Amino acid sequence: MPGQFEYQTAEKPERKKHHSIIQIKRIGICGTDLHAFEGTQPYFEYPRILGHELAAIVDETEQGSGFVKGEAVTIIPYFNCGHCIACTNGKPNCCVHMQVCGVHVHGGMTTYLSVPNYSILKGNGLNFDELALVEPLAIGAHGVARAGVVKDEYVLVVGAGPIGLGIIEFVKIAGAHVIALDVNERRLSFCKEKLLVRHTINGRKENVMERLKEITTGNLPTVVVDATGNLKAINSSFEYLAHGGRYVMVGLQKGDITFSHPEFHKREATLMSSRNATRADFEFVLSCIQKEMIDPAVFITHKFPFETVKDNFKSLLHPESGVIKAIIEME
Repeated sequence: MPGQFEYQTAEKPERKKHHSIIQIKRIGICGTDLHAFEGTQPYFEYPRILGHELAAIVDETEQGSGFVKGEAVTIIPYFNCGHCIACTNGKPNCCVHMQVCGVHVHGGMTTYLSVPNYSILKGNGLNFDELALVEPLAIGAHGVARAGVVKDEYVLVVGAGPIGLGIIEFVKIAGAHVIALDVNERRLSFCKEKLLVRHTINGRKENVMERLKEITTGNLPTVVVDATGNLKAINSSFEYLAHGGRYVMVGLQKGDITFSHPEFHKREATLMSSRNATRADFEFVLSCIQKEMIDPAVFITHKFPFETVKDNFKSLLHPESGVIKAIIEME
């Protein structure tokens, strides 16, 4: 049930054909996990073992899988059917029959997990902390790819949580100008001090429209990316979009979005969602980390052992905790 955790002793799963058994070493906690704990996560049923941002080692595998026992890996936690219209059109990230690890099926807050071989990615020398952050960074990379961000345009990222921060990193890699909007001054300070974001706006203290016009010399951002999953923020952000611009929703909430059709129409704006990430996004993230274009360690503010999850999890819901990214350690 929402708001509750229970520890249970689990037997090691039996390995199925074309699957491997991985031993979990790190689990990243993300907004999906927090929303599930609160009871506000769509597509969710209880009880559920959470955890999809994973670093692990291969414990059992089959001949010809390409993996060996003991090697470090991470996974693409979106288990797809392979034959629906999305999968056959190269978009397994939005498979019609999607089974997301830790959302639709039990996830990685456990010692051993059985996963299909197609979902496993070699660690390529990355450490466990880095591997645990590949998935949330891939979400950001996919959102930026969906937006088609190009050099020197202005991109407004609404929400400077872990996903928003990843989006910011990939906007920078694309050579565009980032504007970070949030109501949490601590997170905006993180953007300025750790990610060297030049333009930040506190939506609670500043006139957002005036600041956007000032930054863009009156033109407004050509790309707006929502990473809040907050209905009020999502609806408000339509007005921040330049004529001819693209609005990408990475964040997710349960309600209906509303906006002025005439205002949207006169802009000839593009509205799109960004769901999960593709293997290409994951491989791009791995490459960026290897090339030191991104340092995942910057995002990790909290660590605690698996045995204390029940005691610590609720505190991560509170802004005063200062959490950017929390990692559970399994040893």
